[in-house]
Amino acid sequence: MPAEHAAIPVWNAENWFYEDWPAGQKIRSLRRTMAEGDSHLFNLLVTDIHPYVQDQMFAEREGVFGRRLVAGAFVFSAGLGLVATNCVNAFSYGYDRLRFIKPVFVGDTIYTVRTNLDKKPRYRDMGLIRASYEVFKGEGELVLYCEHLQTVKYRNPADFAGQTEK
Repeated sequence: MPAEHAAIPVWNAENWFYEDWPAGQKIRSLRRTMAEGDSHLFNLLVTDIHPYVQDQMFAEREGVFGRRLVAGAFVFSAGLGLVATNCVNAFSYGYDRLRFIKPVFVGDTIYTVRTNLDKKPRYRDMGLIRASYEVFKGEGELVLYCEHLQTVKYRNPADFAGQTEK
């Protein structure tokens, strides 16, 4: 890439460090309607052919909810994607406490609230942060909860010498 292009800030990317991450901060996403085409495409990509998400007749006649569901994995992916940031200093460590609380149906509209929970020094060059994700549908009905753990680079690793676990 030419130097003059490399100097241009990357769209939708951030470069904050562990020290910049504020516990207690909340953000809310825009809303997204879970369209039938998106649901089918996701199911095809992950080979999810469960009748609750793929078979309208089954869902209406035999299913517990009387209509087709959006796959929980898609609700998780879309819900987190709504508040995802592309921080070049953060790396996903995993997810805890993932719960599918209520069903989401084709046509439902979701949004997400992310809350920064806590952080602690972990490695020589990176700390561990934890944020909760609450995905809601409609007028505020909670449908999914999880906690995301990420390792994030320190701006000044020397400031955390002797505080790390590893």
